[in-house]
Amino acid sequence: MKSIAETKDLKILPRHLSRLTSRLSGLVDLEDVTKIYNQGQANEVIALKSVSLTVAQGEMVCVQGPSGSGKTTLLSIIGCIFSPTSGRATIGGKKISRLPDHFLTRYRRELIGFVFQNYNMIDHLTVLENITLPLIPLGVSPRARERKADQLLEKFGLSHRKKFTVNQLSGGELQRTAIARALINDPPIIVADEPTAHLDGKLSLEVVDMLAALRKDGRTVIVTSHDPIVSGHPEMARIIEVRDGVILEATPAG
Repeated sequence: MKSIAETKDLKILPRHLSRLTSRLSGLVDLEDVTKIYNQGQANEVIALKSVSLTVAQGEMVCVQGPSGSGKTTLLSIIGCIFSPTSGRATIGGKKISRLPDHFLTRYRRELIGFVFQNYNMIDHLTVLENITLPLIPLGVSPRARERKADQLLEKFGLSHRKKFTVNQLSGGELQRTAIARALINDPPIIVADEPTAHLDGKLSLEVVDMLAALRKDGRTVIVTSHDPIVSGHPEMARIIEVRDGVILEATPAG
């Protein structure tokens, strides 16, 4: 697959095709979504411009784009971190357009599991404590939290690291811990930001295989990465190219 710098012949998707695509059934449905930061001010920035995108349940897609392309803003809307300025955004059947922050927080906890590029672990806490953090605001008892975590620790081969602090883990173990934490609320959507950025080729493939297994379980998996191990994985359905706030193409992977 060509890099963004080499794809000079890419064309913006026709508006009528984008709208048709967004009417299809999907776990993520964006229609004519625009996001403007500092609207009406001298430092106004239009990060997304009338973007339409549908990602189906059980689909695994890779989002690519250079710094400043709007990729992070796109993921933030999909992840219910903030609402669009205009347009329609439906995530997991919930219409998030123009919702107040407290509703976004609720839907984010219910619908989204995040895997962060830099892991976002609390170093002095144990693997168990880091994995169960998302359950604390939900009022889940310590015993129930540990039961749920134990299942994930076993699934990802981390049971023997349960009581270790995360600063004692290898890079591969940290990423497996991050995936386990993303799954602790059993969300239907996984958003992974550059999940192989700090891993070698072998560990990168292991991590992508884990994410692909989640797709096979029926989850929707949205990954940002320029790693060919990620974008070329056989379970990757589409590559979504973002530049200058628009989706240039959504092409089949492979």
